[in-house]
Amino acid sequence: MGQPMDSWRIALICVLSIPACAQPFGIRVLDAETGRGVPLVRLETTDASVFISDSAGWIAIEDPVLIGRTVHFTITSHGYEYPTDGFGYRGVALDVTPGGRAEIAVNRTNIAERLYRLTGAGIYEHTYRLGESPPIRQPLLNGGVVGQDSVLAHEWQGRVLWLFGDTSRFAYPLGLFHTAGAWSDRPADPAAGIDFEYIVGEDGFVRAMCPSEGEGPVWLDGLCAVDDGQGQLRLIAHYSRVRGLEALFEHGIAVFDEGEEVFDKAARFDLERLWEAPRGHPLSQDEYLMFATPFIQSRCLATLAAVSDQGSYEAFTCLAEGARWEGPASRLELDAAGRPAWGFRPGTDPVGPREERELIEAGAIDSADARYDVRDIDSGRAVALHAGSVAWNAYRQRWVMIAVEAFGEPSFLGEIWYLEAESPTGPWRDAKRIVSHDRYGFYNPLHHPFLDQEGGRIIYFQGTYTQMFEGDMPKTPRYDYNQIMYRLDLSDERLRPAGSH
Repeated sequence: MGQPMDSWRIALICVLSIPACAQPFGIRVLDAETGRGVPLVRLETTDASVFISDSAGWIAIEDPVLIGRTVHFTITSHGYEYPTDGFGYRGVALDVTPGGRAEIAVNRTNIAERLYRLTGAGIYEHTYRLGESPPIRQPLLNGGVVGQDSVLAHEWQGRVLWLFGDTSRFAYPLGLFHTAGAWSDRPADPAAGIDFEYIVGEDGFVRAMCPSEGEGPVWLDGLCAVDDGQGQLRLIAHYSRVRGLEALFEHGIAVFDEGEEVFDKAARFDLERLWEAPRGHPLSQDEYLMFATPFIQSRCLATLAAVSDQGSYEAFTCLAEGARWEGPASRLELDAAGRPAWGFRPGTDPVGPREERELIEAGAIDSADARYDVRDIDSGRAVALHAGSVAWNAYRQRWVMIAVEAFGEPSFLGEIWYLEAESPTGPWRDAKRIVSHDRYGFYNPLHHPFLDQEGGRIIYFQGTYTQMFEGDMPKTPRYDYNQIMYRLDLSDERLRPAGSH
């Protein structure tokens, strides 16, 4: 008998028997309606190998096991589907050849169209591998950012300033917890992508935009421009320092230092009346700033002096001026017909969805007078909105809201809704679901009015895509805990019922 063959010779023979794959096989997943590449589409082989499309819809297959073979790919994606075959499988068999290309068209079930991922690593990884042209300058890694939470954005001095919450990196499980920032030009075509110029430290990783000594992350919200009393506009934000995710122990006003590119603390607020602050996403009307979370709960004059003074804030409420919330026994402001008189009042507690529901259930006010009785226009069920933004839309000639549902289905915090109202304060009633996720989160959505196109017919919004609140669902590589941009065509007939009231 001959001598046993060395293990290395066996390995060499195995390698040589695999087809050469110097050139990857490219699959591009396209939106059947728009013809654009679809990000976040999952292709799985019969041996459970998984590939996920990048922001241009490309997938590069370099696996030598697959090259040179006919391979069946099962196709799944949030808000998209592929037709079933005779056995009920949603997928396609492709001849995976070196340097070859294939296209797959998927049908969108969401009303809004998913466009691209804005943050994180490998945004156009597969596009790059295939030698295609990415639409942004840094398609693989920018500012060392691997993951990035909730966004704020404001046009400032001819550019756009973007602020992000907690930011992760490759070097260590803990990243930046004092707000990250980036600049961009206003894109000529927002559908093509946004080129971020991150504000970084000496190590090339994003640096703190609101540095603070002591414990706890520092988060910003309420980003807006105000008059400083000397004829100049100043960019300000509301800052919060927290323990964990909920234990707030410091908050106040921070003012942007353009030279140092940081937000400096300018006023510290007490913790008793948290609504007396520029919370959420501000909007302007007349000389006031209103603050949406997503419903308008307060306003103040658009001046630095006013936003820095907690006593300057007025609550949106149906309580009598000076009244405090005392449940159904609260002192209400009623009109001549005995109906609640809603308005902005100083020194008064706000009435939001929770308080309104308590008043209705106690019979203190009638459900017909509700401001926040949000209902799914298709099913009539109540929809509890968690966070979002409000903006005037010239195309619809109404105020529009983009918001996420709390305790939603099929995703706990990933169902996005569209609403319209004749006033920024509502009433907000009819809601149309525009984005759904299959047990995956997409929270803190923000509509960017400065990106609106065609007189407001096309709008853009983004949010944080994360598995964090969805139990034991596996994380999506590259995509998890990052920002994804959507666009919505407000001429879509499916949105018409949302403006019926």
